[in-house]
Amino acid sequence: MKIIHFSDPHAGGPAEDWLAYVDKRWVGVFNFTYRRKYQHDQSYLKKAVDYIIGQKPDLAVLSGDITSTGQPGEFKQQLDILAPLVRNSQIPLMYIPGNHDYYVYNKRCVDAMKHAVKFLNRDRFSFDDLPVKVGLGDCDFILVNESCPTNLLSSCGYLSRKSSDFIVKACSEKKDKPLVLVGHYPIIEDHPILRLRHRLWGEKEVARLLENKILDLSLCGHVHRPYAKTDDRGRGEVCAGSITRNGSVTVINYDKIKDVFNHEVVKL
Repeated sequence: MKIIHFSDPHAGGPAEDWLAYVDKRWVGVFNFTYRRKYQHDQSYLKKAVDYIIGQKPDLAVLSGDITSTGQPGEFKQQLDILAPLVRNSQIPLMYIPGNHDYYVYNKRCVDAMKHAVKFLNRDRFSFDDLPVKVGLGDCDFILVNESCPTNLLSSCGYLSRKSSDFIVKACSEKKDKPLVLVGHYPIIEDHPILRLRHRLWGEKEVARLLENKILDLSLCGHVHRPYAKTDDRGRGEVCAGSITRNGSVTVINYDKIKDVFNHEVVKL
């Protein structure tokens, strides 16, 4: 089974309404205007779409942060680029929102995020359905939302008790295939103090399942440099990094006969 994993393209732009100046969006707009737009090359997202369509994998995974402030115009920009993958190919796509996608409680922004979840997942489920378990090919996938609006200084995620219990229950059932978790935040945290403003909370039980190989693989983004923390059978965690910052995707192959995951970072 071949999976192409990409993440964090971070489209951005100006404030789209006056309310953006009284909620957290002004922080994201400022950050994009003076820093992020010089670090992220949006042309790489189209290159990723073209590459995926050309490679014809069994699955594409997009692990969040397609926007910078979760505004409708940012979502529209990215959905227009991603549309050929959704409408013109038969390649399954799984997308869960990142913290920049679910950035504020503004209704227009939340509605745009929920539309993106339904559109990119081809209406198989909605944001409000998460967490869900989806069987595809040689693996079973658990998709969770870990993102919600936070205070001005925080980029943390929160794995709710509902989501944690869902993962624990899925891991307790008879397993015929590897279980792959799709989320935005890393489950394995090497520097919890240094990354206090950026980490995932409520992850301890799931981290134990991942460490004990009961949960086979975690696919995530959030951290913009790609990495893999895996054992010799490919079990562990793979972060795709930012497609628009690194110009790369991660190609993951699962060999059912050998029961091994292999991954490769591919520059576009």
